[in-house]
Amino acid sequence: MSKTALQFLLLGFILVLAQVIVFNHICIFNVAVPMVFIYLIVRLPITLSPNWVLTISFFLGLIVDIFSDTYGMNALACTILAMVRRPVLRLYVPREEDLTRPEPSMQSLGTAVYMKYLLTMTLIYCTLIFLIEAFTFFNPLQLVLRILFSTLLSMILMLGIDAIMTPRSEKRL
Repeated sequence: MSKTALQFLLLGFILVLAQVIVFNHICIFNVAVPMVFIYLIVRLPITLSPNWVLTISFFLGLIVDIFSDTYGMNALACTILAMVRRPVLRLYVPREEDLTRPEPSMQSLGTAVYMKYLLTMTLIYCTLIFLIEAFTFFNPLQLVLRILFSTLLSMILMLGIDAIMTPRSEKRL
């Protein structure tokens, strides 16, 4: 097993553990719930086969579902997120040759493009998960507030994780 695969395996284990033990129990003002485990899907290498990305994303969501008692909602949302990952990246980086590294990061995409990519992916995931959870438009204002504030909180936390994960030699902005 390569060093990168082991790093992603360890990162996935830590993120799922943190999500299940800590972040699932945080709900700020009854609207903002951080969803940081999707950071693994966001950071998967572009060169990875779409079949592997879908499989990894499904099982990542399924593991969170098992420990969160959410009956497949995260598995569905993570699988859809994995499907839209490459098209979303193509919105901001038209040619994959423009990437300096196969892994989307601030270093390979640049700060502005990476922030847009991270925001879009987080917004898509939060929209999916809260629409699946509500399965109704009974209280649209509450739904929109949950989507927006959870996206904002998740993105801030994922940027913090990204700052921790990036080696010192790459932190040249």
